[in-house]
Amino acid sequence: MSEVVITVRGEHERRVAPERAVAHLTIRAEGPERGATVEQMAALSEPVRDDLAVRKANGTVVEWSSQRVSVWSERPWSPDGKRLAPVHYGSVDFSATFTDFAVLSWWAGEVAEREGVQLGWIDWQLTPETRAATEREVASEAVAVAMARANAYADAIGLSAVTPLEIADVGLLTRRDSTEPVPEARMFMAKASMASDSGGGPAVQLQPEDLVITAAVEARFTAR
Repeated sequence: MSEVVITVRGEHERRVAPERAVAHLTIRAEGPERGATVEQMAALSEPVRDDLAVRKANGTVVEWSSQRVSVWSERPWSPDGKRLAPVHYGSVDFSATFTDFAVLSWWAGEVAEREGVQLGWIDWQLTPETRAATEREVASEAVAVAMARANAYADAIGLSAVTPLEIADVGLLTRRDSTEPVPEARMFMAKASMASDSGGGPAVQLQPEDLVITAAVEARFTAR
């Protein structure tokens, strides 16, 4: 039998428990006077800022930041269709990175009860070192899967000598009839979700899902 070209896809995924949680919260204030609203926003923000600074100093918070300070005004409508006096609003966003999820649960429950504080979402993450190492391992496994498939196809048609020609991320393997890559590409992905529920105390019960790291490759082999 003459040389046969075999093109396959290899995929692999790994579930990894998150190592970090980035909590996002917003502090809001409103009132009839712009200056007073800004002062109220600053007063509501100060204890949160001080608390996070203390937590970073004692090591329970890796890092934190406050950003996106916004102040704006709106003139609401009355039920009879008249424009009312302006209402001024102010908000500031905070983010804080925790490695101890039990500490995060208690902090989230406590901070959510403060005036003007709205706890937003939580990003579950790996450390950069763990993520990079996991992506390398998952990519290697995806290549191994592609190699195994190519060998299985070759065995099915009575061939045994399988030689790799091309290996690429999905969508980057060249077409047999063109030097242009297939336009659709697939990259590493990670997903996570969070469920919370308030119990009998101030703690919020956080239930992070495992992060899913996936890799997919396309490979072309010759078989003889």
